[in-house]
Amino acid sequence: MQIGMVGLGRMGANMARRLQRHNHTVVVFDRNKEAVQRMAKEGFAGAHYLEELVEKLEKPRAIWLMVPAGVPTESNVQSLKALLDTGDTVIDGGNSFYKDDVRRSRSLQEKGIHYIDAGTSGGVWGIDRGYCLMLGGPTEAVQRLEPIFAALAPGKGTIEPTPGREKFQSSAEQGYLHCGPSGAGHFVKMIHNGIEYGLMQAYAEGFDILRGANADQLEEGYRYDFNVADISELWRRGSVVGSWLLDLTAMALAEDPPLEHFSGFVQDSGEGRWTVQAAIEESVSADVLSTSLFTRFRSRREHTFAEKVLSAMRNKFGGHVETFPGE
Repeated sequence: MQIGMVGLGRMGANMARRLQRHNHTVVVFDRNKEAVQRMAKEGFAGAHYLEELVEKLEKPRAIWLMVPAGVPTESNVQSLKALLDTGDTVIDGGNSFYKDDVRRSRSLQEKGIHYIDAGTSGGVWGIDRGYCLMLGGPTEAVQRLEPIFAALAPGKGTIEPTPGREKFQSSAEQGYLHCGPSGAGHFVKMIHNGIEYGLMQAYAEGFDILRGANADQLEEGYRYDFNVADISELWRRGSVVGSWLLDLTAMALAEDPPLEHFSGFVQDSGEGRWTVQAAIEESVSADVLSTSLFTRFRSRREHTFAEKVLSAMRNKFGGHVETFPGE
């Protein structure tokens, strides 16, 4: 299939490359002309303006936005509304707020343009591992673009099917899923990231306690000088707390055991706040997720080893580089 990719940052460029590996044709665009030129050297058709991108795509067109949520996404959606025709599709793969998706979908539908919100997880590793895709939008548009989603997704791989799922027919085992109408994909991704906050916080606090087990204030005979890098590696093998986040933590600790290259100043990208907001609207208790969000706020005033672990994990899965404000 043919698709346009708008945004050639850490994820957008790699997603285009993965699609090309699966024999899809990708026309790329970025405001940074050098980014377009780099991709052109790899055999991609490039465009220097949105108008040119639209012109190079065959109808019905599909354009994937991989730009920051908020103003950049809003601006591109409104520009594409003026350029696209009935039957074309806009896919937002960023971390947009699901209520914005509902509004944008209604706006585009005025011209018969489909809108798909695609919650995308995979970070900088997705080019090889694949991207977990959580999709919202009209069934017709999702089904038409299924070859694109299947190519980006990890596929079944070596993961054993969940016992008892033999009777279900679902693309979930392939790593992508149509979760519901407009906004549903980003709603599921929002909760995914809220859970991620909680998991990361649990690992971070646990390793902080291990590191502090040799503190001077502890009674002699009850102090332990643990090798946290070895313990993280140990837990990767047969432990019930094993996960990809632990894999990335072990990698960071192997490279830099004291995590001296991390400030402990931990950003939040919005989904954690929206998850807590959704919990409030639904009157659902979310103690762990709320606390993990507030801890990130605190990290910007005082920094502990736990916050450095959080920074290290964010760097490993997403390429986030966190420094002190002003640096």
